[in-house]
Amino acid sequence: MSLAVARLEASLGVTLFARTTRRVAATEAGRMLRERCAPLLAGLSEAIGHARGEPATLSGTLRIACSVEHATQRVAALAARFADTHPGLRIELRTADRVVDLVREGIDVAIRSGWLRDSTLRAVRLGAFEQWVVAAPAYLRRAGTPTAPAELAGHPWIALDLLPAPLTWTFEARRRRPVTVRVHARLRVDSPGALRAMVEAGTAVTVLDEGTVREPVRRGTLQRLLPGWTLPAGGTHAVYPPGRHPSAAARAFVEAYRAAEARAGAARGGLSA
Repeated sequence: MSLAVARLEASLGVTLFARTTRRVAATEAGRMLRERCAPLLAGLSEAIGHARGEPATLSGTLRIACSVEHATQRVAALAARFADTHPGLRIELRTADRVVDLVREGIDVAIRSGWLRDSTLRAVRLGAFEQWVVAAPAYLRRAGTPTAPAELAGHPWIALDLLPAPLTWTFEARRRRPVTVRVHARLRVDSPGALRAMVEAGTAVTVLDEGTVREPVRRGTLQRLLPGWTLPAGGTHAVYPPGRHPSAAARAFVEAYRAAEARAGAARGGLSA
């Protein structure tokens, strides 16, 4: 083993292990090499097992990234159930309201909602969601309830900086021409959760995805505005890092997510009926 490691270090021109008379520890280069090679070796093992007709057994580490809000709503509970189903798999859920670098942070799959900007990423569309204009009832009692898209320009706005154009909105309705409205931000924020808290406090108007505001609207802490008009729908995607095939664990998790969303959609349809 020592000779094999020495030949590898000589071939790479880097030291992979720091050695003393009492211990041997991986260097930073050694740790990085292992992290990059582990998915490749797992893929090789999976391919060999598939060729032999062996059932797939998920093992190793699955790193999932998503926003804090989406983790709270869906991904965290699903990841816990997925871990129970696959006891040989270690799962790391990384949450952030920023777009993380999948390669640099070693992410196997990211669940992202909205509009994808990086064309180099490999993405699988998992579903779509509506965008709702909302405000707190207390704000509407004070400022009045807009009855047409153009009236939104006269209201203060809270902008979500994660969106590509958080202050320009195009509304559509049946038998009407599209209406584009330019609004003015009183406040700006980079977290959907913080945005929801701000608008529930009665400060201004905003747009949020239906998954974030459906429950507050049901409870009455928020009110949906202009329900006869629609905004462009957003998409939920599973995003894989470029440069390598998705691992079996990542693919299986995405399929579990898709199945969970289908069940949730069927349940919502049943309640509506």
